[in-house]
Amino acid sequence: MKHVSIIVPRGHTSLTNIEGAYQILAEVNDLQVAMGQPPSFVIQLVGLAKETSQRNGLFTINPDALIEDVQKTDLIIIPALFGDQQQAQALNQDLAPWLIKQYNDGAEIASFCVGAFFLASTGLLAGKQCATHWRLANEFRAMFPDVNLVDDKIMTEEDGIYTSGGAYSYLNLLLYLVEKQAGRDIAVLIAKAFMIDIDRTSQSPFIIFQGQKAHEDDSVRKAQEFIETNFQDKITVDQLADLLALGRRSLERRFKSATANTVTEYIQRVKIEVAKKDLENGRKNVNEVMFDVGYSDTKSFRTIFKKVTGLSPIDYRNKYNKEAIALHYN
Repeated sequence: MKHVSIIVPRGHTSLTNIEGAYQILAEVNDLQVAMGQPPSFVIQLVGLAKETSQRNGLFTINPDALIEDVQKTDLIIIPALFGDQQQAQALNQDLAPWLIKQYNDGAEIASFCVGAFFLASTGLLAGKQCATHWRLANEFRAMFPDVNLVDDKIMTEEDGIYTSGGAYSYLNLLLYLVEKQAGRDIAVLIAKAFMIDIDRTSQSPFIIFQGQKAHEDDSVRKAQEFIETNFQDKITVDQLADLLALGRRSLERRFKSATANTVTEYIQRVKIEVAKKDLENGRKNVNEVMFDVGYSDTKSFRTIFKKVTGLSPIDYRNKYNKEAIALHYN
């Protein structure tokens, strides 16, 4: 059996992550016992204090064990830690050495959502892929430039470390871990019991692109504003460089550093974000939306749209446009 330590951190933590992980793993055990199989998991809530207050005292969690009581574990689950991430790290700094020791002794580690910030603060994610909530992608990159953040993915796996994207995508990572330990058949049963969309790997359809302006480069900000105002037009890097009296290579370097996107990627994301809103709320067909955001080549538009959102324009419209949904179910 795999010993699982679900961490109960200090501060404002996702109770959903903690209780959800416990419930699903316990259900796996119950299913296996009912089928005459041995259970897969020994599950413990592991904390830094016997009584851990959450949400300003509204809830209290009593861990099964403290970290010093757990000499050896196989899988550590880190829930999302909300609020100021540096404060969350400071509150839970005593957890870091234990995590590092357990990982070096062979334990696997899974972080959910913004729990990736705490995991990254230990240094264990350096040079590795990582997912977190797409809304905090820029903040994560600024704090941990040595981590390869892939903000479009729902989950990552590298060297025994797993991370999940935003909010309830932790369920997809849990299913993946269940399948690895208990097999595909059990994972499918759990997916059906909890109504989880199994094998979903991308959070791209849920990303709302808001522009990355949390930087101090005025020239790059002017370029961003020009792109956002003139997205219907064909905009080139040379045009922007001339407008800002910068060399092309200098603009590209500064733009990438400030926004984590190339100029071309940024232009595409602005256009696609407008197209997404039109497909969600309007009655235009895909070709009309395509022309409105400055594309004339259908194949190119569909390719870029799917690259950014993970869905084709038609699939996206059918998923999020209320009229299209109503037609589908009537």
